[in-house]
Amino acid sequence: MAKKEIKFSLVYRDMWQSSGKYVPRKDQLAQVAPAIIDCGCFARVETNGGASEQVNLLYGENPNTSVRTFTKFFNEAGIQTHMLDRGLNALRMNPVPADVRELMYKVKKAQGVDITRIFCGLNDVRNIADSIVWAKKAGMIAQATMCITYSPVHNAKYYIELSEKLIAEGAQEICLKDMAGIGRPTMLGEIVKHIKTNHPEIIVQYHGHTGPGFSVASMLEIAKAGGDVFDVATEPLSWGMVHPDVITIREMFKEAGFIVPDLNMKAYMEVRRLTQSFMDDFLGYFIDPRNRFMSSLLVGCGLPGGMMGSLMADLKGVHAAINANRAKRGLEALSEDELLVELFDEVGRIWPMLGNPPLVTPFSQYTKNAALMNIFSASMGEAPFTRLDPNTWGMILGKSGKLPGTLAPEIIALAKEKGFEFTDKKPQDNYPNELPKFIKMMEEEGWDRGQDDEELFEFAMHEKQYREYKSGEAKRHFNKELEEKMAAKAKSNGVTVSLADLRQMRHPNADPVVAPVAGTVLYEFDFDDHSIKPCPGHVYKQGEILCAIQTNYGLEIIYAPFEGVLVEAVKDQGQFVRKGDTFAFIEK
Repeated sequence: MAKKEIKFSLVYRDMWQSSGKYVPRKDQLAQVAPAIIDCGCFARVETNGGASEQVNLLYGENPNTSVRTFTKFFNEAGIQTHMLDRGLNALRMNPVPADVRELMYKVKKAQGVDITRIFCGLNDVRNIADSIVWAKKAGMIAQATMCITYSPVHNAKYYIELSEKLIAEGAQEICLKDMAGIGRPTMLGEIVKHIKTNHPEIIVQYHGHTGPGFSVASMLEIAKAGGDVFDVATEPLSWGMVHPDVITIREMFKEAGFIVPDLNMKAYMEVRRLTQSFMDDFLGYFIDPRNRFMSSLLVGCGLPGGMMGSLMADLKGVHAAINANRAKRGLEALSEDELLVELFDEVGRIWPMLGNPPLVTPFSQYTKNAALMNIFSASMGEAPFTRLDPNTWGMILGKSGKLPGTLAPEIIALAKEKGFEFTDKKPQDNYPNELPKFIKMMEEEGWDRGQDDEELFEFAMHEKQYREYKSGEAKRHFNKELEEKMAAKAKSNGVTVSLADLRQMRHPNADPVVAPVAGTVLYEFDFDDHSIKPCPGHVYKQGEILCAIQTNYGLEIIYAPFEGVLVEAVKDQGQFVRKGDTFAFIEK
């Protein structure tokens, strides 16, 4: 019997999302892409999707140019690119109209994305079927996804039946998305064996976070059952709440007799170095150290690796309030670790009560939020489930799809008490088309719809964040947040730093560009019949116009002092600078 060939996919997007809040900038992605290619062992790279494009907007970067920049390298190298697609929710946390969802596939195909990994957090085939049609129509490969979890409901029989339904809907590939890493290896092997025996033409890809420690064994079982592609990570972000490292998994498969691609260790070390440099630049300030560790506590609660960064931030936000409430009632304070254990226990308790939704975005967040609010309510002596948010109620009532399990009687009773109605209609029918509305708003704002309507798509997908990006508010908020984190870290080390020092710390390899005069910064102005507006990642030649400063005697033209890459424009259009103020950083 011929040896089975194994392929690897580097989940570079999810490596970051599972670690912290933000993802690399466009210029950083452009730096690391050639090294990823030179590794020689990646047949696929996850370039975008999930929350990454919303995150781009949050720190003031255009996600469309970021995606195009990153995918171009892999397109030219013959490496397939893939994205994460939340089905009914597309690229956000709440449902998306059908016309916006359909536009997404046209846009992403034009931007160089080959494969869309379509999942529904409830494994409701109705939410995936439309995306399969739209993705294939746009020329993308439709990879239908099964969200893997473990419960009395979620067994091998459940997933085998689900895979048959997805293939019948036209899925070209199947992904086992083991988002919490709690899928049991033998169960996963049984599922994949069925798929490959009955549908040998279907490519099966496994995505498993390492959180509780099952994923390595799961990979071996899946490979033996005929699995084709395996998602892996690289240091310094592999393991912990992320994914297994390619080095370990490659050696495991090689020893087991599978055909594996060679790995260029020199290139791997360069990916490792660059990734660490991005953490040192700014991304590391938003990574909770505990996300670097595996935890068997996740076996019980089943929370996914991809949300652990936000979970830790949520705990910090409510920890003091819970302890203040407990103190009023004469109860001892909870440490952060004690609160974490209580949260995991409460998730495990209420999960079956809420119908066993697979704990993946957004339903992992809904379930976690319900558990956290129950703990908060208990600290005030209130009954559980008194603080369920509208999104969680939408899940309970069936607006996002059919729950795989059965709701607890007390949840049903509470819904009836509030006068809520349950529904079993197709979820997409609850959300009418909206593109004409967004087209009109863009015309009113004077905004261009962008190449291949990509700006229209981004606006319709993330309206609030897109407006804040366009106004510059997102960049200002991000810089303030980053400076606060840098100052806090410096203070913990016994150092007090100025704002100028913080900005220099943020760009240790860049040189500041200072204002030679006082006045108003102008990036957009007519000069030789063209408009100039610097953005991070732009390469300036020495002597090229950087901006102008409007003084009381006229325009003072500012030129790039040397050739380099703009890493930050500190001052926004129209802001005042004093003589000697730093208004930009350029890295040679």
